[in-house]
Amino acid sequence: MDLLKSYADHSDEELNEAEDKKQENPGSSMASSPDSSPPRLLPSKSAAPKVDDTMLALTAVQAHQALSKPIDPTQHAVAFNPTYDQLWAPIYGPAHPYAKDGIAQGMRNHKLGFVEDAYVNPFVFDEQYNTFHKYGYAADPSGNDYVGDLDALKENGAISVYNIPQQEQKRQKIEKKKEMDGKEDEGGEADPEQINNPATDEWLMKNKKSPWAGKKEGVQTELTEEQKKYAEEYAKKKEEKGHAGGEKGEHVVDKSTFHGKEERDYQGRSWIAPPKDAKATNDHCYIPKRLVHTWSGHTKGVSAIRFFPKYGHLILSAGMDTKVKIWDVFNSGKCMRTYMGHSKAVRDISFCNDGTKFLTAGYDKNIKYWDTETGQVISTFSTGKIPYVVKLNPDEDKQNILLAGMSDKKIVQWDINTGQITQEYDQHLGAVNTITFVDNNRRFVTSSDDKSLRVWEFGIPVVIKYISEPHMHSMPSISLHPNTNWLAAQSLDNQILIYSTRERFQLNKKKRFAGHIVAGYACQVNFSPDGRFVMSGDGEGKCWFWDWKSCKVFRTVKCHEGVCIGCEWHPLEQSKVATCGWDGLIKYWD
Repeated sequence: MDLLKSYADHSDEELNEAEDKKQENPGSSMASSPDSSPPRLLPSKSAAPKVDDTMLALTAVQAHQALSKPIDPTQHAVAFNPTYDQLWAPIYGPAHPYAKDGIAQGMRNHKLGFVEDAYVNPFVFDEQYNTFHKYGYAADPSGNDYVGDLDALKENGAISVYNIPQQEQKRQKIEKKKEMDGKEDEGGEADPEQINNPATDEWLMKNKKSPWAGKKEGVQTELTEEQKKYAEEYAKKKEEKGHAGGEKGEHVVDKSTFHGKEERDYQGRSWIAPPKDAKATNDHCYIPKRLVHTWSGHTKGVSAIRFFPKYGHLILSAGMDTKVKIWDVFNSGKCMRTYMGHSKAVRDISFCNDGTKFLTAGYDKNIKYWDTETGQVISTFSTGKIPYVVKLNPDEDKQNILLAGMSDKKIVQWDINTGQITQEYDQHLGAVNTITFVDNNRRFVTSSDDKSLRVWEFGIPVVIKYISEPHMHSMPSISLHPNTNWLAAQSLDNQILIYSTRERFQLNKKKRFAGHIVAGYACQVNFSPDGRFVMSGDGEGKCWFWDWKSCKVFRTVKCHEGVCIGCEWHPLEQSKVATCGWDGLIKYWD
């Protein structure tokens, strides 16, 4: 009964399990006897150690997630090898609370989000751009796909404008030729009146020629009487001009008049010989205060003055009355000699190093090289253009080399001994105004109406430094500081700018001299021999003096009626200055 009761207590499943076990272990039922106690069902045990597989499951889940989810762009290390698609997948996820477009502030490099840098070869870009405009499709730069008209893509076999097959090119040519022939045939059938009328499309189609087809054949017509007359007049004018151009500059008989008592003194010394006792009294320069002498002799304005080199016992002046005069400074204060060789106003003058010869440049397109003592013209140079500035190379061994800035934008270099043009510096875009030698005369700086400064290596017609800024104005006068480290340039926006003569030729922004009105006038700028003062004339007849260190106006002196165009500091007498103006006077101040 007990056995029945125990069987009743167990469920069918347990009985089934017990039967299965009996079948698996038949020996065990044999071992038990009917007399023994009822069998007990013991729980099964595994001999393997217990392992917690939670972490394993988590790792598997993470690996699965890593392969499916996109990479977080903010993380710095990736723990697995992502695929290309994962690396370049767009950013997913909820919107960033502080960014409108869901991109964190650190990720943003553009106001519209994150912009990736991509390099596209210019040729490839042009190819795809032109292909898209011609066929309507182009390669997508971000992948291997195409964008645009996919039907046209299939039709054309995905060709681009630059890789059309030869067969296709031939086919297109044949088609085009057929089309042209067809149009010509149509033209043949058209009305002959329309073909002969230039206003109709038929005439255009018939007379259309390729731009590569040599000379265009215009419709030949007879010249009218009026046209013939005009052509004859033009030919005559051209011939006359050609004859005039042969001489280049206007020719005038060269003359010179000596106004002094005698050309040589009782000791046989020339009138241009410097006084033996002439030397600098001290090194300190002072600003002049009063007028001590006036030279008047020019009937029109004076355009330039130059002291005799080193000594300053004579002063040379260029007049708009076509004459050049030289005046005594130390003794009588009178005009010593007048040089007449130009037919128009004299623009510029320049002494050679020892003062025995000088150059003049006139609006008659001539440059003349004079002997100071005798007044003879040694040689004349001309290119047929107006010279605006003339300079001899300051090196003692190169005193035979002449540079001239011309109205045709060139700087022309002559050898005075041979009279040949040895070099042309042709880079400026306007008439050349100044030539200034720097860096031990190895280089020179030129300014021009093109509002630029250009630095040249002497003898080499290649610009080594080009200075042109949007704020720059034309600089018609440039002067070198006595220490040769700085250039003062008279700018037509009423200021004097200072440029370094070192390698970079930089503008010194700390030094700027202003206050005077020079707009429209090429007023000369100059330095005192000790470099402590800067001076310049202005358009109102004043001469301005500035302190070099502080850049402040030191003094202004009313010198001339009208424009004070030139000013020169005496090379030996430290407080004396000469000025010239368009009133025809040259004044000497102490």
